[in-house]
Amino acid sequence: MLQTMSIKVTTWLCLLSLPTWLVAAQNVASQAYTPMAGPCPEGFSLVRMAGSPGKQSLSTSEAAYVQARRSQVIPHAWKTYLANVEATNVTLPSYVSSILSGSSSQTPNFGIATSGGGYRAAIFGAGVLNALDGRNTSSNGAGLGGLLQAATYLAGLSGGSWFVTSLAQANFPTMQELIFGYPNPIIANNSWGGWNGNYDLFAPSSVPVTDTEYVTDLVEELEGKYDAGYAVTFADFWARALARHFANGTFPSNFYNESYAHGAGILWSSVAETESFTSYSTPFPIIVSDLSAPGQNASEIISGDYIPISNPIFEFNVFEMGSFDPMLSAFAPTKYLGTTNNSICITNYDQSALVAASSSELFNVFNVTNTLDSTIGPELSLLNSLLPESGIELDVASWPNPFYGVAPQTFISANQTDLRLVDGGEDGENMPIQPLLVKARGLDTILAIDVSSDVNNFADGSALIVSRHFIYGFLVMTNYQVTQDRTILLSPAYSFPRVPTSATEFIEQNLTTRPTFFGCNTMSAKETTPLVIYLANGGPPRNGEVSVTNTPTSQVSYSSSEIQAMLDQTFVIATQGYPANLSMVTDPEWPACLACAIVDRARERAGEMRSGVCESCFARYCWSEY
Repeated sequence: MLQTMSIKVTTWLCLLSLPTWLVAAQNVASQAYTPMAGPCPEGFSLVRMAGSPGKQSLSTSEAAYVQARRSQVIPHAWKTYLANVEATNVTLPSYVSSILSGSSSQTPNFGIATSGGGYRAAIFGAGVLNALDGRNTSSNGAGLGGLLQAATYLAGLSGGSWFVTSLAQANFPTMQELIFGYPNPIIANNSWGGWNGNYDLFAPSSVPVTDTEYVTDLVEELEGKYDAGYAVTFADFWARALARHFANGTFPSNFYNESYAHGAGILWSSVAETESFTSYSTPFPIIVSDLSAPGQNASEIISGDYIPISNPIFEFNVFEMGSFDPMLSAFAPTKYLGTTNNSICITNYDQSALVAASSSELFNVFNVTNTLDSTIGPELSLLNSLLPESGIELDVASWPNPFYGVAPQTFISANQTDLRLVDGGEDGENMPIQPLLVKARGLDTILAIDVSSDVNNFADGSALIVSRHFIYGFLVMTNYQVTQDRTILLSPAYSFPRVPTSATEFIEQNLTTRPTFFGCNTMSAKETTPLVIYLANGGPPRNGEVSVTNTPTSQVSYSSSEIQAMLDQTFVIATQGYPANLSMVTDPEWPACLACAIVDRARERAGEMRSGVCESCFARYCWSEY
């Protein structure tokens, strides 16, 4: 995949070797992409310390949103979901109905994590959520509809971040509307135009002259930020390309029209102003990125990956950016990212597309591999000659460091003026589960959607293994070795159920080709450990269809028919379950079994015993190491 990707990236970067006379005055997008400075609000404080492990706190804005959503929206969503499950004519234990109907004092707290994997991950993640969407009559008929509306959190990483950022900033449309756009749309900067998947991310026209003009436009769109004195890196070019697919304002009819902003000025913090957010109708969105830092401990890099697992994981939510990892445990307001003091505040830095680009910035990979140094290094030098900057690392996403001087004994970038962010899967943890494990968020059930490319562009469970061992600090698996035990460092902050210790075990037990529950037998003393429902793109569906969901990560354009075929097959995978009778294609009890898993931690808190269909479901779907 890296060889294929390097050819496309090199071609793109070669186009950027343009004479300076081609770079014209700032255009509409350039102005909308440029950060702005002004006095900070009265009483402004740049950094919020989130507390020590076990005593961490959410921002007041996030806490208020979650409380309002859980009190005003989610109770009805659970009832709708319950009705859809009951319509499948599988008798539920009374405690399941009581919990989901609101009759019990306990309610589930449910989150969804959707992994990286480029366009494949974006499409598959959207396909799974389509199967959970109560606005979809097919999903309701399958007994899964409404579960999306009942989720408190939705986290995305890399390709999953493309999906989540586009969904949030586009005002939470249906998945079909999200991907293909609305019929008869209004062509405007703030209107949603779909993913425009048939336009290649690197060379959208396949006509060299048009593609050169396109890349020239991307250069021009960054001039304002450059002229204002901010570091411009390849992540900014990547952001402007992604914006034409995953931010408002681009349609097939205006794709090359530079009188439009093409997503510039669409801010991640502005998601909080959308109608779906102000009505608490959307799960709280979180995007994950990895930190690359000078002096990082290379001995803690998992073989085949690029970032040490001891580096803190960063999250972007619409209110704050920072990390709950105990080596930092601090946040800065998303609206004022770019700010480095409490007097002069920067706004307009938190471009939604730049957040997605920061989560999917894997171009540092090409420059750290000896084989590719000679290929991509010169082109990165050309970028620097076009927009000359000294001391700038071009193959990362650069964010002025609001945490300069914070936690200097434990935070590796405390003495760096800029945070260097890269693809959220470069430490091997390719699913954004970590933010959903924050104890202050209180999630008791997580749907983990794994669309990693491990074997033949299918997932093999490695991402979930790394999530487990990222916390508990030991890896006993082929090709994955870590020298430092991190139990003491992170286990007080997070709790995660046991999972298999090797990808081989995942494959041999068919855990990637069927839904699997992890953490079923966690004792009540560990009730802060969530139950994880693992759903992977691990193979073709049980109905005998040839797989169409294992496309390569390097594929960066899709026809509408390709996307629809993937969505349709993902729906089958999400709704088929794991039948007790393996000669069957689908499990008629899967909707009930999923509901049993969703309420299981609430059941435990209510003092109920598993019974009825839930007992047989857990016997079938739960993984146990014993």
